[in-house]
Amino acid sequence: MTHHESQIRELRDLIRRHEHLYYVEAAPQISDREFDALMKELEEMEAAHPDLVTSDSPTQRVGGQPLEGFETVQHAVPMMSISNTYSEGELREFHERTVRSLDGVQPEYVVEPKVDGVAIALHYTGGRYIRAVTRGDGRFGDDVTQNVRTIHAVPLVLRGKGFPETLEVRGEIYMPRKAFAAINAEREEQGLPVFANPRNATAGTLKLLDSKLVAQRPLDMFIHSPVRIDNTVGGLHSKALKLLGQWGFKVVEGWSVCRSLEEILQKAREWDEKRHHLEYETDGLVIKVDDPRQRDILGATSKSPRWVIAYKFKAEEAATKLCNIELGVGRTGVITPRAILEPVFLAGTTVRHASLHNFDEIARKDIRIGDTVIVEKAGEIIPQVVRVLAENRTGKEGVFAPELLCPSCGSEIVREKDEVAYRCLNLNCPDQLRKRLEHFAQRTAMDIEGLGEALIEMLVDRELVRSLSDLYRLQHCDLVRLERMGDKSSQNLLDALERSKAQPPQRLLFALGIRHVGSHVASVLMRGRKSIWDLEDLDVETLSTIHEIGPVVAESVVNFFSQQRNLEELRHLEASGLTFEQKVDAVVSSETPFTGKTVVLTGTLEQFTRTEAKELIEKMGGHVAGSVSKKTDFVVAGTDPGSKLSKANELGVTVLDEAEFRRLLGA
Repeated sequence: MTHHESQIRELRDLIRRHEHLYYVEAAPQISDREFDALMKELEEMEAAHPDLVTSDSPTQRVGGQPLEGFETVQHAVPMMSISNTYSEGELREFHERTVRSLDGVQPEYVVEPKVDGVAIALHYTGGRYIRAVTRGDGRFGDDVTQNVRTIHAVPLVLRGKGFPETLEVRGEIYMPRKAFAAINAEREEQGLPVFANPRNATAGTLKLLDSKLVAQRPLDMFIHSPVRIDNTVGGLHSKALKLLGQWGFKVVEGWSVCRSLEEILQKAREWDEKRHHLEYETDGLVIKVDDPRQRDILGATSKSPRWVIAYKFKAEEAATKLCNIELGVGRTGVITPRAILEPVFLAGTTVRHASLHNFDEIARKDIRIGDTVIVEKAGEIIPQVVRVLAENRTGKEGVFAPELLCPSCGSEIVREKDEVAYRCLNLNCPDQLRKRLEHFAQRTAMDIEGLGEALIEMLVDRELVRSLSDLYRLQHCDLVRLERMGDKSSQNLLDALERSKAQPPQRLLFALGIRHVGSHVASVLMRGRKSIWDLEDLDVETLSTIHEIGPVVAESVVNFFSQQRNLEELRHLEASGLTFEQKVDAVVSSETPFTGKTVVLTGTLEQFTRTEAKELIEKMGGHVAGSVSKKTDFVVAGTDPGSKLSKANELGVTVLDEAEFRRLLGA
């Protein structure tokens, strides 16, 4: 093995370890920035040695060109459906039938939450991920290998030892509730059709032909079953789940072994209560006989196994009166209808409003003002009207026929090509401006303390602020005239605005509110660029080649920089003193102890954060790596250094304590 091969292998192993800690165990040991630095280092090393790139590298989760279509694949072992039961009485019948079939023997069961996602089969050879196939019709499914590769909870290389040469595991891919809510909010903002529930969002994502788009959606996955590894794990399903966890899979959480029907019923009551607080959607429990020998005796029907059953929870929905329909305006001008309801208690909270998504949805469901409607929480988060109880109509209900005018500014609203929503195109629309200002001022953007919703309302209503850049033209005399804005609070806001000018370019880029550009994407776009203006000259093709940037984001960025009014606003912001250029340290003109040296940081330093130490080393001409190898010149060891220190001692690498590190820095 060459020196470069060894380096790349060590770095991949380190990244895989941190992926597992973050995505599977939910116990990260390094910051997102440090992880990104490791990924960037690996990308650079693989770019320099393309012959060493392998399909299981962490850099290869996102594929290259979009697929033309999905290949149909036959399942070696059919993915059979599971029979459903909806009451404790039916669950008792299942148990009694099982005991009779086992000649009176009481089986032990494994009880697992039934994740409401998309069923998938993962295939591994030699411990390496090779294929993912959807359930399809149970006998044939779609090969979605490239898309599933983007899910960080899916190990590309298995951990530990003892796994068979060929392995198939099955589970559910799902979209976390908060991610689902954020995606639907974004789609409404963009005038796109919203997803009905997290499962539909997951299924729709897996059908995308471009894995770069899939990678932008936060899918996750639980594994719940191995296929044909009984001899390896000693038979019991419960032992198999433990072993799958040791091999690096994210096993379905909260599973337990129940030794009686009463234990199962107690678990069902517990899960029915706590399911509302989970990060994922679950619609029931799966109860499986634990012993495979008993499973063989029980057998299967033509449709489903007799040794497993799904216990479905009662749907969370409520009936109430729809009193009115009001329209709102989003940050990008999308007009969104909202139902005003008679208050009703649903899934732990009182619901007074519900999303109606768009005008087409109202017409399709024939929703009328005064109707009795059924409301449920999509993903247990967003209340929505799912259907009308037309049989309750009295004839006094009113058909919704809105004027095609913006409810905020009165401008005509239009429906742009390929969009389902209507949009107000008036850039001076007060509601749009209010929301853009709220986005601009938030803590993760420009962090303008004191610029809250109430103050923004007054600034817009009095036309003191008509654009983002107008914020930086505000004067003390403008502010003190406003309600609840005394001398001190006015000066505090001006000071906060002044401080915000120093926010780095990636924060400003996010704050601008470009469609599809969140805080992380903004950071990715600014990597290696001197100024925000550098983005102006890039085309869709060039932007799409950036890791984590797909064609949708690329097109949105290009569209933003192609509009003259946006460029003018950027020039006004730059003239106001906001930071458009990255801070670039002066090039070190003389030799330092770190010039040309590779340094690894480990443990906790008292005088420096990890980021500060890294920046100081780079300023003095050094390079900070994420793992120790023969190429490493120094290891800087703080308290609790971990395995990097041991590796340094094994390889004879010079180790610096914090005092020695500070001396070499001249600090």
